[in-house]
Amino acid sequence: MKSSRRDKTIIVTGFKDMKPKKSILFVCHGNICRSPMAEFIMKDLVAKTGLADSFHIESAATSTEEIGNEVYPPARRKLAEHGISCKGKTARQMQCRDYNRFDLLIGMDNWNIRNMTSICGGDPEHKIHLLLDFTEHPKEIADPWYTGDFEKACQEILTGCKALLKVLQ
Repeated sequence: MKSSRRDKTIIVTGFKDMKPKKSILFVCHGNICRSPMAEFIMKDLVAKTGLADSFHIESAATSTEEIGNEVYPPARRKLAEHGISCKGKTARQMQCRDYNRFDLLIGMDNWNIRNMTSICGGDPEHKIHLLLDFTEHPKEIADPWYTGDFEKACQEILTGCKALLKVLQ
């Protein structure tokens, strides 16, 4: 899979080689805020469009700090405000084998991308991307653990997931 930017639009090629069921791994530092929000927002979007059976979606961390912990309460509450449940989700760390298991590995910030690339030993198939690279305003999604702004993170994740879904349809 290869991506390139043309006129503020990311073009993703290589989907013809992907399995019929598209698999996406969302990744952030601890897997308790941004990446589980992205996982469950994307699951909600594909369900609402009738495409749930066409996708396999998970999330993971680049660090070991939160392994086994549930989604951080403010992130869980923000999802609940949108009618989205993340019940049962616990943090796990991304593994090198995830590179072969997933068609796309989507990070939230450049630090995530560096760590993901390191964990995977590179990105020869160009599967690793920032979530907001699929939007007209590519940038990083700030970690709400530090900013406290879970609403902004949620809105940016929703925007990114909608744009990603549009590319994948």
